[in-house]
Amino acid sequence: MNKRIKQLSEQAEKYADENFRGEPTWSEAFESKFAELIIVECATLVDAAFDIDEHSGEVVSYADGGQLKEHFGIES
Repeated sequence: MNKRIKQLSEQAEKYADENFRGEPTWSEAFESKFAELIIVECATLVDAAFDIDEHSGEVVSYADGGQLKEHFGIES
């Protein structure tokens, strides 16, 4: 497992351990938090990958699916 995915999983596990009373099951608390953490991570990567030229207003760099896969250690 990729180091970052493992860290996110551990964060979700800790969240579920401490907060699962608001969810029907521990697994649902873990899964919803894990998904949320992955989405936040992806959004942060995409936001950081865009740079707008001050003068032209054009995008001068961009993110693609390959960068997300690489970040999470996914090979396909």
